[in-house]
Amino acid sequence: MTNLSVRETNLPRRRVLRAAVAAAAVVCTLAACSPVSNNDGGQPGDNQSAGQDSFGTPADPAAVKQGGKLVIALSAEPDALDPTLSRSLYSRYVFQAMCQKLYDVDERAQVVPQLATALPTTSGDGRTVTIPLRPGVRFADGTPFDSAAVKATLQRHLSNARSARKSELGPIDGVDTPDAQTVVLRLKQPFAPLLGALADRAGMIMSAQALRTRGDDFASAPVCVGPFKFAKRVPQNSIEVVKDPNYYDASKVHLDAISWRILTDASIRAANLRSGDAQVADSVSTQDFASLRQDASVSVLQSQSLGYQGLTINIGNVDGVGTAPKPINRPLAQNAKVRQAFEHAIDRKALVDAVFNGLHAVACSPISPASPFSSPEAQACPAHDPAKAKQLLTEAGVPTPYPVTMLASNTPDTLRLAQALQSMVKDGGFDLKINPVEYSSLLDEQDRGNFELLQLGWSGRIDPDANITNFVGTGASQNVAGYSNPQLDALLTQARQAGDVEERKKLYGQAVTVLQQDDALIYLYRQRNLTAVSKQIQGLQVFPDGVLRAAFAGYTK
Repeated sequence: MTNLSVRETNLPRRRVLRAAVAAAAVVCTLAACSPVSNNDGGQPGDNQSAGQDSFGTPADPAAVKQGGKLVIALSAEPDALDPTLSRSLYSRYVFQAMCQKLYDVDERAQVVPQLATALPTTSGDGRTVTIPLRPGVRFADGTPFDSAAVKATLQRHLSNARSARKSELGPIDGVDTPDAQTVVLRLKQPFAPLLGALADRAGMIMSAQALRTRGDDFASAPVCVGPFKFAKRVPQNSIEVVKDPNYYDASKVHLDAISWRILTDASIRAANLRSGDAQVADSVSTQDFASLRQDASVSVLQSQSLGYQGLTINIGNVDGVGTAPKPINRPLAQNAKVRQAFEHAIDRKALVDAVFNGLHAVACSPISPASPFSSPEAQACPAHDPAKAKQLLTEAGVPTPYPVTMLASNTPDTLRLAQALQSMVKDGGFDLKINPVEYSSLLDEQDRGNFELLQLGWSGRIDPDANITNFVGTGASQNVAGYSNPQLDALLTQARQAGDVEERKKLYGQAVTVLQQDDALIYLYRQRNLTAVSKQIQGLQVFPDGVLRAAFAGYTK
């Protein structure tokens, strides 16, 4: 799980979404992956008064200088710079500059080839997927990018004991390499979300030589294909990359270097942007949004998120994520009525309005209303009802006020959210205590199961499976709740194997109903992704997948 971010095209939002839906039939025929649409989602900006989406535009090569370092003020420290292990949105920012994927997502939320030369072809039974690869490409260490490197990467994703990618890749039974530019994936069953997974970290290909040399220490000096290559990392402070002369499209790279500087306080990030010490500030606070929009030297990129922010309840994570769930002797973990009571104690609309100035959108499920897989069932929302919350606590035999401790990031915006929740749930019979920690420590604590309640989110993916199964499927690599429900597992497995959008939509609606009955994860809101950029910079973009794209940016002449 992670916090999030996004950006712009000059096309109106409805045109972008219609274009994405029109392309869906082609993409879904190949791999049943979906772009974003506005189905069931109302008008752009519903509950989000920030205005039109703005993803940023590509740099004009004739209008930008060659050289210079771009400094990005980053709101949290990335976790491991290892595509197999990474779980943080912030590592995806860095990867975007130095670790390209087989496929990418464009501003219309459509999947496009990146290290592949075309969308994959899939056999009639859906169990054989063939991917053509770019020729003449080299990793940052000078070794060739080829089918053997793809095979080594995918096998590592599937076999590493700490892999966060295994459940994303689904039922891959084998990887064949008929020649250097062709990879064939053999599947045990059809797997609809595969293309979406290969357009994210599962599709980032690592140097086979670096994997052999460094093994589990790959993150200390990662080697991929990209416009930039890793230079150094100072923990809790900064990450630096420099232009890679081996990159196959180096003529499109204008900057000499990019530096991500960790500044967790949004007001300090904004101050660094205004002073010129940074040219980009990610995750703009809703408190600073209005003043930054009025600043003539700054542009604010914005977009609705495909993901969510929510609350995860530890109901079985005793021995660490990925291990078999075990009973936890707490009413919140043992009794769904207590978890349902906590959800009824929350007024999502009041949270969004009071804490975020109404810029974010209420969310009650992992499926964005902009997804073609959305439905009324998927968007059903348990009502704010403190009296119902107290009734459920009484039925569960729990005395009130019932104490709950919440682990949360120590950033100012998150603490304001936590304090608002703390005040709000009192009326429902809860005494909420807040345990703030630094973001990377929070990721470690959630994996170990050292929490009762956790506030964290997910930046979102275009295929709903990637927003659900990895977090609530039994044994999934990011199921930090230790949650297991065979009925839900069956629904998600059927949805993964179904090639028909309507069938998957129905199954996901049923899955949300089960999720809301068990309430291991309570969805709160969808973040509006806000990124501030100096007008000295061209070409910085943020798409609906939540990733800040800086690799092809440059300083204006």
